[in-house]
Amino acid sequence: MKAEELRTKSVDELKKQLLDLRKEQFNMRFQKAGGQMDNTAQMKTLRRDIAKIKTILTEKNKTETAKAA
Repeated sequence: MKAEELRTKSVDELKKQLLDLRKEQFNMRFQKAGGQMDNTAQMKTLRRDIAKIKTILTEKNKTETAKAA
């Protein structure tokens, strides 16, 4: 997932995608605990995707407040 793609999305779309990724992360933690996880590198990419979305949401919130002021 590229940051350029995420910047074109609306805030609502980003929040929905963040919720979906968090659910996936929750399920992956259970797989890891149960020893069923095959690709452990997927956890790292998932964490990074969540961080990208949160960063872009913060940027969008700051620009909205700057426009309002």
